[in-house]
Amino acid sequence: MSKEVSEEAPSHGKDYVDPPPAPLIDMAELRLWSFYRALIAEFIATLLFLYVTVATVIGYKKTADPCSTVGLLGIAWAFGGMIFILVYCTAGISGGHINPAVTFGLFLARKVSLIRAIAYMVAQCLGAICGVGLVKAFMKSFYDANGGGANSVAHGYNKGTALGAEIIGTFVLVYTVFSATDPKRNARDSHVPVLAPLPIGFAVFMVHLATIPITGTGINPARSFGAAVIYNKDYVWDDHWIFWVGPFVGALAAAAYHQYILRAAAVKALGSFRSNPTN
Repeated sequence: MSKEVSEEAPSHGKDYVDPPPAPLIDMAELRLWSFYRALIAEFIATLLFLYVTVATVIGYKKTADPCSTVGLLGIAWAFGGMIFILVYCTAGISGGHINPAVTFGLFLARKVSLIRAIAYMVAQCLGAICGVGLVKAFMKSFYDANGGGANSVAHGYNKGTALGAEIIGTFVLVYTVFSATDPKRNARDSHVPVLAPLPIGFAVFMVHLATIPITGTGINPARSFGAAVIYNKDYVWDDHWIFWVGPFVGALAAAAYHQYILRAAAVKALGSFRSNPTN
């Protein structure tokens, strides 16, 4: 009887596999075609993201009657919907970051190497510039007259409020990215089929609803940088630091919260240290 019980006793081992942490600097990546393919995917995805979303913003602003356009709700759907589409298309190639803040958060969690993180950010910024450049080329008169889709602090709000909105908005996004791609969650909640790009895109949509009136919603330094470069007005550059500092601080907070509190990485590391008899 005891033998049968022991044979039937459930295993208490992990039912998921955490990928090994990425090396800080991995020079071997530079010799792989998959690395450059991922850069191309990030460049094209960010180009398409900025083209569609900024064109939507300009189309909304150029019309005198707000009721005859997509409205703020439609703009939020454009951003969230494009993230859903592009993350779905590129997740298997580059991870579908399309955002330096997401890349930064994943780097802090040791999901990507430093070399890959920097290369992704460069590709994303270049793609954003090209995407907004296409909007200006196709809609030049409307583009110049309607703010170029650039992020800035709205009238009635101060820079501290704008910075806080960007931090919280990016926290929501990066926290959702970690949760949607967590191997532990995928294993434990396998009975609940969730397509990872869906909650990520929906997070972008919800954050835009909250922060469009404050900053136009950055939460993506490449999006803000591309629009600022092409529009190139002094008032946009005056506020531009907010759209780098805010998203990076938000990504840092989300990475720390997920890795060290929800996944208890610090507690596990301390327990491993204490259980090692050589320490």
